[in-house]
Amino acid sequence: MATRDYVKRGKAPRKKNTRRQPPKARARFPLKWALLAVCLVGAFGYGLYLLSNTDAPAPKPATDAQPQPSTQSKKAHLPKKPEEKWSYIEELESKEVEVKAKALPQSTRPYLMQCGAYRSQEQANERKAIIAFQGLESQIKISQGEKGTWYRVVLGPYPRKRQAERDRNMLRRAGVEPCAIWYWE
Repeated sequence: MATRDYVKRGKAPRKKNTRRQPPKARARFPLKWALLAVCLVGAFGYGLYLLSNTDAPAPKPATDAQPQPSTQSKKAHLPKKPEEKWSYIEELESKEVEVKAKALPQSTRPYLMQCGAYRSQEQANERKAIIAFQGLESQIKISQGEKGTWYRVVLGPYPRKRQAERDRNMLRRAGVEPCAIWYWE
């Protein structure tokens, strides 16, 4: 038998669809929904018609008779103020609450707050001026380190850390950051 060359042969022609497609059924008019819509619109219209035709209740005729002014004073008609039957109202008015505050432990060492360390004294003086505008007094301490001279802006000494934190929060609100708190050396 001879060999066949399937590559040269090409693609087989496409077969035509011999099956007929049924014609598409035309969508029918939704009779149920149309009747429902007509009924609802009619009921709404009838309700509006009933509301517009109902008569408003006639107002009662006003009497022209003027009320007689009373000869007695109005204070005589008021009843006496009743007595309070609860005693807690008086107790609350006179009660004083005693709060015993815990004694804060006294710090043995004072605290200091450093708000910057600069290489030049001009920068340190600028920071000191900004702190002075907030009503706090700061000092510039000169430190000799391995890398040269540092000008530190410090506040304090503070006897309690809470006082240093109060001043740090005030400076933080003014935009002076960062400030560190540690023991005075």
